[in-house]
Amino acid sequence: MNNCIGIINLDENEQKTTELTRHRPLASLPIAGRYRVVDFILSNMTNSGIEAIGIFTKNKSRSLMDHLTNGKPWDIYRKKDGLKVFNFSDEDPVHDDVHNFLDNIDYFDHSKKEYTLICSSYMVCNLDYNELIKYHIEQGNDVTTVYKNVKHVEDNFIDCQVLNLDENSRVIGVGENVGLKNSANINMEMYIMKTDLFIDMIYECIRGGRYKKIKNYINGNIDKLKVGAYEFKGYLACINSINAYFNANMDFLNEKVNKELFYSHFPIYTKPKDACPTQYTTTSNVSNSIIANGSYIEGEVKNCVIGRNVYIGKGSVIENCVILQNTVIGSNVMMNHAITDKGTLIDDSEEVKGLRENPVVIPKKRVV
Repeated sequence: MNNCIGIINLDENEQKTTELTRHRPLASLPIAGRYRVVDFILSNMTNSGIEAIGIFTKNKSRSLMDHLTNGKPWDIYRKKDGLKVFNFSDEDPVHDDVHNFLDNIDYFDHSKKEYTLICSSYMVCNLDYNELIKYHIEQGNDVTTVYKNVKHVEDNFIDCQVLNLDENSRVIGVGENVGLKNSANINMEMYIMKTDLFIDMIYECIRGGRYKKIKNYINGNIDKLKVGAYEFKGYLACINSINAYFNANMDFLNEKVNKELFYSHFPIYTKPKDACPTQYTTTSNVSNSIIANGSYIEGEVKNCVIGRNVYIGKGSVIENCVILQNTVIGSNVMMNHAITDKGTLIDDSEEVKGLRENPVVIPKKRVV
């Protein structure tokens, strides 16, 4: 797919993740112990042979830039093509993706790539885009999007787009999942099209003034464009709320999900950080957990995802929690169904308990 530009569009709704995205974009939110949300889409693109990748950000991009560095962990540190990061040029930007694309239209004009693949960062999966472009060409579509048929959407993928398809997998309608159906075709917000068509869409959105997002333009013109749908059958999570983030981390503890995402022939890459292995004392007891390097565990840990450089004191019992890096948990602490952001300090003998459907979130660098 070296004839394709990969676009990761960070114009995402963060209203339901505010506790964790107040100081960072959703794309750089830590997940699965040592990864960031953006690692999955970025790795999918590079594993599929895409060599020109542009990330379009809005704001709060310091942590994202620190994570991406020069793109070397994903093998996109190159003289030609490689990784580019684009920000809004205005001091007070309009929060839509069309103006961000327009501000950087030269990137597309000069790319000389025939196709453009545009994705959001918050869809967590392991996907080969070579199969997508092959399907797109075979079907003769103007635009092809990716979807997954999901069961029990009354509890999952809330607010995600739902596709109505005809017998030929052509999109004939687009709705929103409000939790009423037992199953639905969830739009994964991954669109492939000719680069010339993508540029035309940008100018058409600006001229008409009706659409401020490319995906809304596509949805509003399904009667004019041939919009096809490619079915993805693997694991999918959408990180668009605190509950979804928590549930995705718990899913990673499932052996089948973990193997599919991290141990397939398409690995997920991330920025490496050198640290000593995690140390487990004689008083520790760890089961069914993901624990990154650099931590020191003296207590009991069960069904948890724990980031780098975390300390858990003696006598503490931590269950069903997502603990981000540099968190310090004292002795005799009881925690269940909680998320601690980076640098959190939990004093001795404290008790923090939430619910599976409503986990407690402790903000960054907070002392409890």
